[in-house]
Amino acid sequence: MAARAFITGLAGLTIAGNERAFLREASPWGLILFKRNINSPQQVTDLLRDFRDIVGWEAPVLIDQEGGRVQRLGPPHWPAYPAGSRYGAIYDRDQTSGLAAARLAGHLIAADLMALGIDVDCLPIADVPVPGGDPIIGDRAYGTEPAKVAAIARAVAEGLMAGGVLPVLKHLPGHGRATADSHARLPVVDTDRATLEKTDFAAFVPLSDLPLGMTAHVVFSAIDAASPATTSVTIVSQVIRGFIGFKGLLMSDDVSMGALSGTIAERSHAALAAGCDVVLHCNGDLAEMMQVAGAAPELNGLAAQRAQAALAARRGREEFDVAAARRIFNEMVASSTVPGRPVST
Repeated sequence: MAARAFITGLAGLTIAGNERAFLREASPWGLILFKRNINSPQQVTDLLRDFRDIVGWEAPVLIDQEGGRVQRLGPPHWPAYPAGSRYGAIYDRDQTSGLAAARLAGHLIAADLMALGIDVDCLPIADVPVPGGDPIIGDRAYGTEPAKVAAIARAVAEGLMAGGVLPVLKHLPGHGRATADSHARLPVVDTDRATLEKTDFAAFVPLSDLPLGMTAHVVFSAIDAASPATTSVTIVSQVIRGFIGFKGLLMSDDVSMGALSGTIAERSHAALAAGCDVVLHCNGDLAEMMQVAGAAPELNGLAAQRAQAALAARRGREEFDVAAARRIFNEMVASSTVPGRPVST
């Protein structure tokens, strides 16, 4: 059976019987992990092997492992990483060092993930925050200048891919200007299109060749006042595929988030109709997962081609001394720490 155009979550540390039946029948394209699914390295490895055995192929497994506030893997079993703004701080002192630290972070994160069987990271972020924006992005961002953000995002993505992990570019076409957290409610950005193209959208243009991308649940009223980017034909076609020129597989952000309206099935249909290739559903609620599966067709046409191209972009891991690299990375990050505010790495 061909994979269907959605990515699913799971409820817990193991796959329950009803989830097992669902996975066999629904055949999701991939799985995304959260802290509720993570206890120890062996448990995660076993969970992923079980998942892939059930769906019958080496389906991609995703995670949000950014650093700072957003990292699903952490101590005591895995290292903590700084927020993205730390690489921006290093970059401001010396651009070469900032990019080197960002690439090294991506490579080290990839080493952590690949040891478990996780092969996709929802990173880098190319959102460009502005004063007055909701703090949901905040220090996750690499900076406030589009060119700087794009350069650091590229370095992180290169590091991930050097370690065998596919990056997911987010949140297309930009979440930095939003004045609300889309996990809770729908943000509306009233900025004119010309300004957006010079700032928010501009940061994504140099990254348009990355293999995977994720939409933003944000309304850009100057372009489409009725629908957020995830469910807007206009935003997807004119901005994400058009102005930005993104060529990779486009997934929605989590359709269970509070920014979207309608049933889960209606949200899933709307995202696919707008031009998303794959629907992402994260909360592990089986009843909702079944709605997503019912709305998601088998991957075919351009969506299937993009999915195949994304998976084909995975490459062998570069030779990498993890211990030595981590020492170097820790020194680079420590040198950027504000006195009195140490960072754990």
